[in-house]
Amino acid sequence: MGTTYRDAGVDIEAGDAFVDSLGPIVAKTRRAEVLSGIGGFGGLFQVPSGYRDPVLVAGTDGVGTKLKVAFRANRHHTVGIDLVAMCVNDIVCAGAEPLFFLDYFGTGHLDGGQGREVVEGIVEGCVQAGCALLGGETAELPGFYARGEYDLAGFAVGVVERDGILDSAAVRAGDVLIGMASSGLHSNGYSLARKVLLEGPDADRWVEPMLTPTRIYVAAVLAAVRAGGVRAAAHITGGGIGGNLVRVLPEGVSATVDPQRWERLPIFDAIQEGGDVSEEEMRRAFNLGLGMILVVDSSAADAVMDAIREAGEEPMLVGRIAEGERAVHWVEGSA
Repeated sequence: MGTTYRDAGVDIEAGDAFVDSLGPIVAKTRRAEVLSGIGGFGGLFQVPSGYRDPVLVAGTDGVGTKLKVAFRANRHHTVGIDLVAMCVNDIVCAGAEPLFFLDYFGTGHLDGGQGREVVEGIVEGCVQAGCALLGGETAELPGFYARGEYDLAGFAVGVVERDGILDSAAVRAGDVLIGMASSGLHSNGYSLARKVLLEGPDADRWVEPMLTPTRIYVAAVLAAVRAGGVRAAAHITGGGIGGNLVRVLPEGVSATVDPQRWERLPIFDAIQEGGDVSEEEMRRAFNLGLGMILVVDSSAADAVMDAIREAGEEPMLVGRIAEGERAVHWVEGSA
């Protein structure tokens, strides 16, 4: 018998068995609008009823070099949550309800236990976000990835009423900024964080905090939107607070944030001190303790904050919008 695909490093039977084993796990995310099962060429999803003028909102992202920490610890559940979080937190910034999610899992050699752990995390993220895991792709690419390593990409689709889309054009002077705490680094700045923390003498101490999954803000943001008065939302990812908040500012207004209004977690101080990182660089690379910021009509602030609390998050008034050049300023004298 000649050379087989398995000889080249791809085990089709093992891959099929892996996909078949996922059915009961994925079923936890099923919504009434799902019209297909796992394993087809495409996932089928019916647009939910009750929308007058629905607009679909799509987003895609990955986990990045945070995966290297998962490989080091041989823990793969939390990065699945990260994958979902990075996508759904983006699309909810348009006011969209996440409907379904798809994932791409590429690896050099399929390890069923490792893959299942990743998918279980993805399922947990989908449950938190209220969306269905509609399908995905598992690719075995021998020689492309190092043994035991993989890459992840995710894709989320949501829906929002056309007249309910959060639009930065509505932001105006006098609005307030309401922030929600991050759970840590989330999934950004890991090239710098790894260099400082995992190459230092206390490396083992930081592996667990570095694997804390990205917080999913879907329920809190949608509750805030339903309360009324939310003008815009900014998911704080790469680029930090300044780089993401400025994306929802129209010309003619500026934002001022006061870092004394929220807690800066110890991991950020450890990176700054351990790597002699400037405050400016910290602000560019990390969320510094805020994972989501809403721009809210000041007259609706109390109602929005109450709605966020009822959804399980603790809101903080972290800044204001004023007339001026389109930019984000930090209160002087704050760390």
